[in-house]
Amino acid sequence: MSALRDGIHLRACNLCEAICGLAITVEGGAVVDLRGDAADVFSKGHICPKGSALIDLHADPDRLTAPLRRRGTQWEPIGWDDAYDLVVRGLQDVVARCGDDAVAIYLGNPNVHNSGTMLSSGGFLRALRTRNRFSATSVDQLPHHRAALEMFGHPLLLPIPDVDRTDHFLVLGANPLVSNGSMLTAPGMRDRVRAIRERGGRVIVIDPRRSETAAAADEHHFIRPGTDALFLLALMNAIDAAGEARLGRLTPFTDGFDALRAAARAFPPERVAAPTGIDAATIRRIARAFASAPRAVAYGRIGLSTQPFGGLCQWLLNALNAVTENLDAPGGAMWPLPAFDLLQGAKRGQAHAGRWRSRARGLPEFDGEFPVATLIDELRTPGPGRVRAFVTVAGNPVLSTPSGAELDAALADLEFMVSVDPYLNETTRHADVILPPAIGLEVEHYDVIFHHLAVRNTARYSEAIAVLDESQRYDWQIFEALRLRMTGATGAPPHVRIDRALRAGPYRTNLDDVRAHPHGVDYGPPKPVLPERLLTADSRVQLAPPAMLADLPRLETMFAEPPPALSLIGRRQLRSNNSWMHNAPRLMRGGDRCTLQLHPLDADARAIGDGDRVEVRSRTGAVVVPAEITDAVMPGVVSLPHGFGHGHGGTRLSVASETPGASINDLTDRERIDELTGNAAFSGTPVEVVRYPA
Repeated sequence: MSALRDGIHLRACNLCEAICGLAITVEGGAVVDLRGDAADVFSKGHICPKGSALIDLHADPDRLTAPLRRRGTQWEPIGWDDAYDLVVRGLQDVVARCGDDAVAIYLGNPNVHNSGTMLSSGGFLRALRTRNRFSATSVDQLPHHRAALEMFGHPLLLPIPDVDRTDHFLVLGANPLVSNGSMLTAPGMRDRVRAIRERGGRVIVIDPRRSETAAAADEHHFIRPGTDALFLLALMNAIDAAGEARLGRLTPFTDGFDALRAAARAFPPERVAAPTGIDAATIRRIARAFASAPRAVAYGRIGLSTQPFGGLCQWLLNALNAVTENLDAPGGAMWPLPAFDLLQGAKRGQAHAGRWRSRARGLPEFDGEFPVATLIDELRTPGPGRVRAFVTVAGNPVLSTPSGAELDAALADLEFMVSVDPYLNETTRHADVILPPAIGLEVEHYDVIFHHLAVRNTARYSEAIAVLDESQRYDWQIFEALRLRMTGATGAPPHVRIDRALRAGPYRTNLDDVRAHPHGVDYGPPKPVLPERLLTADSRVQLAPPAMLADLPRLETMFAEPPPALSLIGRRQLRSNNSWMHNAPRLMRGGDRCTLQLHPLDADARAIGDGDRVEVRSRTGAVVVPAEITDAVMPGVVSLPHGFGHGHGGTRLSVASETPGASINDLTDRERIDELTGNAAFSGTPVEVVRYPA
């Protein structure tokens, strides 16, 4: 295990999107104090419980620090060079016999939280030459990227709510007080939301569950899962009918305004009231308040993206902000301008979608990846191109992707698998070789992605505070060693790439300058950037993309379909981070948090009491969990947190295994996707719930 250097260290927490600044005191090689950095230019001292879990991660006796090789059901240590050679031989053997596409790649969420992986994995992954690339994007935020591409010309042109200057914050399917944002990098969201109300603004939450954010808002309204696109169209309809739809300064470089208004006319509030569960008068009042606010912004997150109409939802959110003069305007939805700008040099009109299709289901790629909902098809469907080898990087798809139990079984049939991961978890237990990278306090880091999603333009470089043990390797060292063996070439280390990007970026800074400011560099709030930053072929905003309009008839079918008796939704928890943080004792204290929330009316109808064990059944599987009876969920809706399900054998997760919980993805269905984007449609999965044993 690496040794920590004594002293007070300033760095960013890289466990979630908030990138909070930390002040960490090390004495005698151990962390004796970890708190928010009060002088940090962005987070200003904020810290959540996950930050202190960095201590647990560093000292975790279950964490791997040297390669392992599987022999049957047993694991044995193997040297790094031997491990690299074994990995390359295994992959090349499958490719030689079965072709390039017989290898599949899956990149998990932690990849974007580690600049070493972000900047160095590409050379190795491109050397594999496979089209079977998958990631956590298509079980999360893919609809955001598709809407950004269609409307603004690039998947990373994501407008971010300017919560620090808005007067009216409309939140749909999001819980920023727990997530600290999510596709909205904004540490201390509780204080930011409170500030909106204290300056006379309003916060309105639309969600099937009365979340922590809903409880702190001025209003909360239940909505039936999967009907948010109807609600947004009805808002647009009401605003247009009142004569309040206008583009303002966007008018000279925006197309599709009339087509958007025409599409919304088919969805008056009276028509969508029944399917959404929100009455027409309330919809009109919410629309009127949004349109009349001096500065307003609508924001929707995971609850909107992970449903059958996720793409429509994210398009309509952007459109709603645009037609109320709240797009690219202070207090509305704005674009950050990061010091390390991934859009530097991006080409206008560049193709990012539909260039090829998956072998088994014919689903289109997006930005070089297939929807992960079809990974099982590629593993199971016979014929040329069937996946026979698998590479995972910082991912646990058995717990984080739909039909998890089926994927677990399919992975057992692979010919070869390698995982770059610090844990022997529910997915990596199937690997032939595990290559564990240094993590957390051990690595240098610059947030390559999240400055593109931030409510303020800042920059900060995090120095490593540990000296690696001779058995350890950085993530970038692992990828470059594999790349060298496959291609004979290597690339520059991450700090060199970061310095180059900072020098070429909008502030013409450099790594030495950023390093000289350990509390961060503040470049100020976002400023209007349109039309200059647009990357559409004609440099115009597209308010009514043909792909979005073509998906509206599918939405119409919702009116003819009665809702299921019970719909399953997920939920975020502050002391949790997907599946990989459940081995941290500081986060797992307390009782069992993997409970099924259900409304008292639904519980009474099934003779279920609070704390009873219940079986939840879907088309794809069943799990048994404790019931939590609460009116925080609307009738007809049940909620189970994601990331649990640590009851598999063959893992090394001693803390997580004590309270394993159940995986929501043993219930979700890989056949349920947003047909427009390919994103997994977790939210609204039809389920049955009975007392256990029934």
